[in-house]
Amino acid sequence: MFTAETVIFVAVTYVLMIVAFFMSRYRTFHIALMSSLVVVDFLFPIYLYLNKEWWRRLVEQGELLSFMVWMHLLLVITLYVLYVVQISAARGILRDRDGARGEHKTQAKGILIIKGLVLLSGAFLVEPDSSV
Repeated sequence: MFTAETVIFVAVTYVLMIVAFFMSRYRTFHIALMSSLVVVDFLFPIYLYLNKEWWRRLVEQGELLSFMVWMHLLLVITLYVLYVVQISAARGILRDRDGARGEHKTQAKGILIIKGLVLLSGAFLVEPDSSV
């Protein structure tokens, strides 16, 4: 289900997210990059569903009840919830709402932490190459 390539892809998106965090003063660049990364993160599970052998791994091999699988899933859901809240805070910044900028920055730090944990838990779920 998870391969080294998928973990590398998520790691690249994580690095780009860190870049966007530090480049927030360039508003157009920051908004474009973060919007793209959020869309990619929302579409990534669909890619995994369509292109990976999730049925074999989760059902046939019995990993569906694995603690690590459930932890990873809950971290991904937490990340998505934070994205929705973050978008609301970003809209507040664009509307010049008081306190929105501080709220947005604090949530961004939480997103970076959770995305790092998603990356780490996904790395633990990488299936060893059985062809070697």
